[in-house]
Amino acid sequence: MQEIKPWGQLREHLQTDSISVIKAYLDQLTAEDIVSIVSHLSEQERLRLLSVLTAEDAAELLEDLPWVQAMELIKEMDSKEAAAIIVEFPSDEQADFLGEMSEKGAEAIMQEMPEEEADAIRELIQYEEDSAGGLMVTEFLSFEEDATVGSVVKDLQSNAEKYEKYNLQYIYVTHKDQFSGVLNMRTLLLSKPDVLLSDIVLRSARTVQYNDTLYDLIKFFDTYDFYGVPVVDDRLQLKGVVLRKDLREAQTDQVHLEHLETQGIVGGEELRTMSVWLRARRRLSWLSVNILLNIAAASIIAFYQDTLSAVIALAVFLPIISDMSGCSGNQAVAVSLRELSLGVVRPFEVARVWMQEVSVGLLNGLVLGTLIGTAAWLWKGNIYLGLVVGGALSINTVVAVSLGGTIPLVLKRMNVDPALASGPILTTVTDMFGFFLALTFAGMMLEYL
Repeated sequence: MQEIKPWGQLREHLQTDSISVIKAYLDQLTAEDIVSIVSHLSEQERLRLLSVLTAEDAAELLEDLPWVQAMELIKEMDSKEAAAIIVEFPSDEQADFLGEMSEKGAEAIMQEMPEEEADAIRELIQYEEDSAGGLMVTEFLSFEEDATVGSVVKDLQSNAEKYEKYNLQYIYVTHKDQFSGVLNMRTLLLSKPDVLLSDIVLRSARTVQYNDTLYDLIKFFDTYDFYGVPVVDDRLQLKGVVLRKDLREAQTDQVHLEHLETQGIVGGEELRTMSVWLRARRRLSWLSVNILLNIAAASIIAFYQDTLSAVIALAVFLPIISDMSGCSGNQAVAVSLRELSLGVVRPFEVARVWMQEVSVGLLNGLVLGTLIGTAAWLWKGNIYLGLVVGGALSINTVVAVSLGGTIPLVLKRMNVDPALASGPILTTVTDMFGFFLALTFAGMMLEYL
């Protein structure tokens, strides 16, 4: 008897319409199992799965899925069902989901949400995605400083169910809606009931502005070992809290997206459950441009075809020169992209970055050129062949790291995405220059080869 695959079992459970059976089956799976199984379902089966679960269970399921897949499911759901699930997420994730939707679609969902919660999301959506305002959560505890410890503790006990999903590490204290300071739970619980918050609040607490960038936040959390930091506006009104875990997640997502763009995948994360047309269109946006760039590189070889015909051994080394130079250049690109994202370098610091890369390129070029030159000499017994290929690789390595280090900065100044455009430009130029150097040197030494 053929064994039923896990996704086949889930399909059978979906046909029974038994919520308890489906919930019991999902509960026994790990998060990794759920991602794999759900990815094998059709879109209609995924939507069916979400519709039979409670809103809370559906939200937990979406938390396990890749964000892009969860986003596509939310877009396809009925507005009322989507709203019921979205209210189960923290405020920052609510804003992420609705901020990616069309204005009409997002508004339709917010119309089905509690008015106060919908208004909070409308405000969050206005902030830049990678700013403190875009990363903050609005689920935090805030009390006026003239409140007593006893009244605060009573409020916590009375609203225990409401505060269950809050990150209850700190209480934030305000004075006429302006931020005053922070109070940790230990101090609160160990203080006498009649003590005012103003007497025990830590007024030297740090804050960040709602428009602070991802780089600003990274620097802040690298300096201060805080669980979270309050976000204030220009009038010192408390707007939300950026949690360390959310910042690290945003930082990881940014690096991941930059890596995809360097590989020519435009438009964000790609999964094979997405439509074929969308995936093909994203990839083709740069692959089609690369055809033209590679034709330009190939024209160098065509121009020197007589030299190449006379010294056929060069055909073996041209791909090596091209590949090794490209690898060196891509290393420099990766470092520049990383330093740009962290703010370590600015787009106008082209000269400084170039000088730093040239020193590395000279050293690496000398070593790599010597290795490939020696290999060519030993293979053909011709030292001039070794000088040609070794010299070409050495010089092209310097060129590659120089371009790799500076192209992202130049593109950034031109408001072109450096992660997307740096790779193709670097690859084509280093190929062309590597071929040109090797074939030109070979032409100059043709009688000795």
